[in-house]
Parts: sequence; C-alpha cells; structure tokens
Amino acid sequence: MKKWIIAIVFLGAGVCGRAQRHAVLARVDMGAVRWTKGFWAERFEVCRDSMLPNLWTIYTDAKVSHAFENFRIAAGLDTGSHSGPPFHDGDFYKLLEGMAATYAVTKDRRLDSMMDMAIAVIVKCQRSDGYIHTPTIIEERKHPGRSTAFEDRLNFETYNMGHLMTAACVHYKATGKRTLLDAAIKAANYLEAFYRRSSPELARNAICPSHYMGLVDLYRTTGDAGYLSLAKNLIGIRGLVSNGTDDNQDRIPFHDQYTAMGHAVRANYLYAGVADVVAEAGDDSLRRNLDSIWKDVTERKLYITGGCGALYDGVSPDAVSYSPPDIQEVHQAYGRAYQLPNETAHNETCANIGNVLWNWRMLVLTGQAKYADVMEEALYNSVLSGVDLNGGRWFYTNPLRVAQAFPYALRWSGGRVPYIKLSNCCPPNLARTIAEVSGYAYSVNGEGVWVNLYGGNKLETAKAGIEQVTDYPWSGRVKLVVKRLEGALFLRIPGWCHGAVVTVNGKLFAAGLEGGKYVEVRRGWKAGDVVEVDMPMAAVLVEANPLVEEDRGQVAVRRGPIVYCLESADMPAGASVFRVAVPVGADLVPVEMRMGNSRMMGLEGNLRLLPAAGEGLYREVPKEPGKMVRVRLVPYYAWDNRGQGDMTVWMNVSR
Repeated sequence: MKKWIIAIVFLGAGVCGRAQRHAVLARVDMGAVRWTKGFWAERFEVCRDSMLPNLWTIYTDAKVSHAFENFRIAAGLDTGSHSGPPFHDGDFYKLLEGMAATYAVTKDRRLDSMMDMAIAVIVKCQRSDGYIHTPTIIEERKHPGRSTAFEDRLNFETYNMGHLMTAACVHYKATGKRTLLDAAIKAANYLEAFYRRSSPELARNAICPSHYMGLVDLYRTTGDAGYLSLAKNLIGIRGLVSNGTDDNQDRIPFHDQYTAMGHAVRANYLYAGVADVVAEAGDDSLRRNLDSIWKDVTERKLYITGGCGALYDGVSPDAVSYSPPDIQEVHQAYGRAYQLPNETAHNETCANIGNVLWNWRMLVLTGQAKYADVMEEALYNSVLSGVDLNGGRWFYTNPLRVAQAFPYALRWSGGRVPYIKLSNCCPPNLARTIAEVSGYAYSVNGEGVWVNLYGGNKLETAKAGIEQVTDYPWSGRVKLVVKRLEGALFLRIPGWCHGAVVTVNGKLFAAGLEGGKYVEVRRGWKAGDVVEVDMPMAAVLVEANPLVEEDRGQVAVRRGPIVYCLESADMPAGASVFRVAVPVGADLVPVEMRMGNSRMMGLEGNLRLLPAAGEGLYREVPKEPGKMVRVRLVPYYAWDNRGQGDMTVWMNVSR
C-alpha cells in the first residue's frame, strides 16, 4: 500500500470524494448545502453555538475529561495515566469531525485554529509505525520495550482508528490541510501491515468496526484501492475466531448472518461499513446479507422512533443451542423478533445514529426511498432526542416510556446530564451528525438531483442551483426554486404521506401520489422555475403488530415524520399519563408552541382520562368510563426539557 498520495480525487460522493462505482446515487460536495431557515437551520445553529463549544470545553478540561489530556500524555507533553474508556480517542475524533463539517459551512477561523492545535498534539503522539491508541502508547512510555498493541480484542483500537480516518477525510475536504489525513494514512498502513503479519486470531479481532467505513473513506479520498481491498478482506475473515460472540457479530461469518444480532451500535456500524464496501467493490452475496438484515430490523426489531437495541442486558437469542457452552450474554443489543419493551428500551443514541449511517448508505447504493424513510424517522426522533433543545445536556439511552415510580433504577436513568462520565461516546457522535445532516439532503447522479430531506436550504453545485423554502416538518408544503439544473428533479414522497400533489410553475404535474417513492420531474429548466410539493400532514394513530406484546391495545401518535409523546407536564394536576386513553376518532389539532427557544408544533385534543385504580399488582377494572380532558402532546425528541416527569409514546386506545 502506498505511503503517499499521487492525487486527491473529488467527484462528490461518500464522505470525501470518489464516485461510488456500484451505487445508484452520489453525495453532493461538502458545503454545497446550507440551511437557511427553519427546523434544521435551528438545529445546526444550536450545534455550532452550543454543542461543539460545550464538548470542546469538557474534552479539553482534564479535571472533567481526559479525552484530550490522554493525547497530551501520550505525546509526552504531560505526565500521568490514561483515564476514561478505551474508546475516548474516538470520542475526540468525532468532535473534530463535527468541527470540521461545521467549518466547511461557516469558515470560522477560530474553529480552524482550535483544530490545528489539537491535531498537532494527536500527530505528535502517533508512533513512527503509524500505530495510535493512547491507552497503549501511554503504557509504553511508562514501560519502554513492552507493547500491548492489539492484545485485548475489547480495547477499541480499530474503532478509534476508524473514527480518525473519517474525521481526517472530513477535515481535509473542509480545510485542504493534510496533517490529520497523513496521520490517518499512516494508521491505515499500520493496520494493513499488522493484518499481514499477525496471527489469524489477532487479525480477525474487531469491535465496533468503524474502521470499515474509515478505510472506504480513505479510499474515496486518496484513490488508493488498497484501503478498499483491506476493508473487504476484513469483512471476509470476520467471524472466523474461536472466541467470537453474538454481541460482537463475529460468532459466525458475516456471510452467514441474515438477522440483526448483538450490540446495536456495533451491528449498525458493521452494516454501514459493509454497505460502503458493496457500493465500491460490488458483491451480490454481501448485498443479500444486508437486504435480509434490513428486513429483519425494519419489520421486527425497530422502534417507531427509529431507535435500535431493545435490551440493556440479556441472553443472546441467536445461540446455536441452549447448552451451557453456547449460551452467550449480550448487552445494549437487538433482542428477539418483536421484543420491543418501552420502559427498559435501551436505544443508545449511537445505535440510532448508526441506523442513519446504514440507511444513508443503502439509499446511495440503491436509490430506493424506503431507506430515506428510515433515515428520516431516526433523525427526527431517536437521534435528536439524545440532546436537549439547548445543546448542553444528553441522553445515552432513549426509552419510549418513563415512570418516576419505577421500582428500580436503570443503569442510565435519571434524566439528561451535561457529561456522561462512563461513556460519553454519544454526544460527539450526535454533534457530528447534526453538523453533517445537510449532506444527506440531496443526492446526484447522471439523471439529475434527488431531494432526500426537506428543510429550508440552498443547494449550489456545478450543475444545480436550488433554493428550498418550507416549514417542514411542521408543514408538508415545500417550494423549490430552480436557478439552474441539468437533468431531472427527483422528489421524495415520504412513506408516511398519502395523496401528495406536485405542481410546476403553478400547473398541476401529479396528484394523488402515495408515499415511499421518488417522483421524477423532467423538463427544460429555466431560472425561476418553481416546483411545489404539498404533502397532507394529518395526525394519525399508529398501532404495532400484535406480536409486539408491550404495545398491544395501545396506539402512538405521528404527524408527518414526527412521533409524539405525552408528558406529565401537559396533564391536569394529579393525573397520570398512563391512565390516558386515545379515542380512535380523536381530533388532534396542530398547535404552534415554544419550548425554551425552540419552535415546534404540539398536538392538542380531548382524550379520555381513565379512573384511578388500586395499587395492587392486579386489580379490578373500574366501571366508570372516566372523563374527557384536554391535553397536549409534544414531539418525542423534545421530551425531558421541562424537568423530570412521566412520559409515554404508547397510550391506551379507546373505542
């Protein structure tokens, strides 16, 4: 594998660059889309002004977090020991990626200088052979001549290096500076050499494999096909270890996996990485695995919020038998089909982000709207729920029901916190995701421009100039003003939509459109052409498959892509959210509201408040029908922004 780059290629796809050979779509260049007004403009502003500065302050304050201090110690700039989880390096790389993606839009020189300072320290601590992992390097400084690199398969070395690679590609594309990119290339070359010389058992070790995505990002940035080959080979040998586990998706080879299993973050990162390899190398067998696993997740294991990972802890349902040697523990994991508890749902924010990463890649690979539907569902609900509206307090888990009277404390209970000390991986992951959502809004190919997400923005590329004006997701009306465009405009009609109407320059183009597909608008475009999409956005009641035991006899409320919840803050005094029943014909009316500085749309309506019952484990049902009360539902992503209280997504249904 080359130690240097002959040329850098930018063709507008992937994180940075090269067109994906076996994919239907390509990504627009970084910075080509700028939010102008509305929902995502507000979220980007909070990310820029609050999330990133708060995380920088936390990570560079050694009294609070050693995320950056570990690099300083490893570089010999300070003394001490490593502190924090073994994936702390990756946390800091994700923060750098979010800063770089933000810089690509804002060109904020302060961000640039902050990144320069941090990168200089990171480069200084990297070994001459390219290895970089601060827990190991710090120990090597204390005990010269003794190396523990890759001795512990749970030490997250490749995970950290994968995030280094992706952050480096984003930073290079945003700034044109090679310092971090060169460090990532050295790390990738170290991995390639390590896998060639190490034992098969060591070579097959990989936990939470961000490095599959990272290696493909490097391939797209540098054009060096060795990185793509390495990623493909690592997937090929995955699962051929004697100590493999379902939790880590390596008890059996990936080629034999057709259902989602194990730790949900590791799983979704794996699936996203495989999708990257398929897009570049083409592999029908890997595609069959992905298609089967996606069907398993979306039809049997996915929460209505787009959340992934039902179990805190448990026994793997994928063991080959129930004899003691085959029984394995899983944690933060996918469970059995239709096993979707609400109060004890794990739904780690990183897993939900992994769901976005995976479905984004499947969308680019296939051009099929169903993947954009899942991506949008997760973004608006289980991803955004991971941070408060002001961008300073975070969730690790994202349950769909919370009761203050719950008789025992869950590991991650207690409301939002400014710093998740034991595992702060989610905040920087969420910050980089929000900084990069604009890159998901459009795709391109030889046929034209594909509109994947709606929001007020401007798109500027060599072949297209489009301004999008909309109050989505609070309104289903979208106006696209074309400045210039070569080819067709492909408009996504979301899966939740029924009866969409498209007009061009005020004249009807199509009506009665059902969701779950793209509509092609092709014409000879002139500057000032206006395409409008009107997607009816009524509040609807949703029920789960009856095999989902926890949701039987209950309904959730959704309006457009937004899932709603009921909080005790919006109930009459003394009334319980768990005694509310939603009439099948309930008229839930959108009401504009503000929560803090954030504008949103609540839903108000008359729901039935059932009589209070006894406190016993089992009790007779009261004969009284209860009374109708006026309540307000709020977007799920905004819950727990007004103090702790009870919350539920699923509510009793009344006929």
